[in-house]
Amino acid sequence: MNSAECYQQRLDVIRAIPDDRIKTPISMPVKVYIQEAENLHSWATDDKDQLIAKGLDWGPVADLPIRCGALKEASARWAEERFTREEAAKQWAIESPLAYELRNELIQEFRFAFRKDAKLSSKVSTIADGSGHADMLQDLNDLAVLGRAHADLLAKTNFDMTLLDQAAQKSFDLAALLADATGERADSSETKRIRDQAYTYVKEVVDEVYAIGQFVFRDNERRLKGYHSNFLRQVRIKKAQPAPTDGTSTPPTQTTQPSAANGK
Repeated sequence: MNSAECYQQRLDVIRAIPDDRIKTPISMPVKVYIQEAENLHSWATDDKDQLIAKGLDWGPVADLPIRCGALKEASARWAEERFTREEAAKQWAIESPLAYELRNELIQEFRFAFRKDAKLSSKVSTIADGSGHADMLQDLNDLAVLGRAHADLLAKTNFDMTLLDQAAQKSFDLAALLADATGERADSSETKRIRDQAYTYVKEVVDEVYAIGQFVFRDNERRLKGYHSNFLRQVRIKKAQPAPTDGTSTPPTQTTQPSAANGK
């Protein structure tokens, strides 16, 4: 069964995990956590009888490969969405300044074209009030509507009417882009929530196996090592190492020039 199939098979169960049980992965990358969970499943299988004798429910342990598969898929979906959001943020950074320039240009043009009409001038001032991205996008749409309704006055100033179409289109397109960039779409938060629920679905089993395995093999160093996270062990070791002092750690001298082709 591939990860997508695992995900679909367990999606309802994962979604049912309540808020007060949901954990967010913060101690290690999810892909590393998944690999360690899969390794733990294999390691614990060799100690099955001893673990069960101390109260471990083997059902969830036997289920770990499917749970890990579901987490792989949930994590991949969240990663893809995050990448999309980052790309949208980059695109927004390029396009939003142009949208602000268009908005400001239209306001100036409208104020000039409608200067003799107090009611229209007031409408332009109302549109010009406010700040922020959402306000700017709404302004573009409002200006397009107002301009089309009074095209005769704009024509007298040789106003470029295509700017109205541009304003309306930018308002529509950039609203979607902003939602992607900020993650404000409903499916965005839902995707992350499912990833965290899937992580919890695995973690609850892993934590229980670790706890019982560490007790059962507390006097057996050879088996005990399999009931600790190797990743976190390496992190602790690295943190415990003293920082190198001047003259104690010198990088090897490079005797050849890097290759332009491979950087080595």
